[in-house]
Amino acid sequence: PWTNSRNSIYQLEWILISRFFSEMIGLIGKKLGQTRVYDAQGNAVCVNVVHAGPNRVVQIKDGEGPDGYNAVQLGYDDQAKPERQTKPLQGHFSKHSSQVTKLIKEFRGFSLEVNAGDTVPVTVFEVGDYVDVIADTKGRGFQGVVKRWNFGGGPASHGHGGFSRRPGGIGACATPGHVVRGKKMPGHMGQERRTVQNLEIIQVREEDNVLLIKGAIPGSKGDYVIIREAKKRPKAAKA
Repeated sequence: PWTNSRNSIYQLEWILISRFFSEMIGLIGKKLGQTRVYDAQGNAVCVNVVHAGPNRVVQIKDGEGPDGYNAVQLGYDDQAKPERQTKPLQGHFSKHSSQVTKLIKEFRGFSLEVNAGDTVPVTVFEVGDYVDVIADTKGRGFQGVVKRWNFGGGPASHGHGGFSRRPGGIGACATPGHVVRGKKMPGHMGQERRTVQNLEIIQVREEDNVLLIKGAIPGSKGDYVIIREAKKRPKAAKA
């Protein structure tokens, strides 16, 4: 249906992006730790405790405006000392007459009708909902190949002193004459953005602004997380 191949690719990408971001609900939260609760059948369920509210609506973006798309900007964790926030964000909060927060996140295709200055509570999610949680993994610093890539290491006896955790050979000789790109070597480990999909919400505690989410969530206690509606819900949950 499209005459220009390049335009057809752009239009297809826009359709896929629009479908991905359509009708989405999301919140910013903070991981408080792990515990376990009991369901109605008396089974112990391991959960992550996430403080996720209230989120403040900082800005509403309209597709007909200069931004060109629909989105809602949410702020979380009020900044007690606004001067500690960056100057550009201070100006952004001041422009929209919003409370300065430590974190700001944009959600496209937000399905709730909200206005700037409103608060989004944790009750936008219900028990039994499936969510995707986005967070950074724990930082491990500079690590060797044994811990970073699960290498077996070298011999630890018979005169091989100091070689038990080394990587060994890293390339050929004159051909190709360099280390190939992507070679697994020592380096920085952890502190990477990860998305865990299809986690079930076990409890919603409105009075504490807390969600109890079944399953593992990346990061340490006190780390920020992004909670959004699951994009690939299980078949049982779709029915």
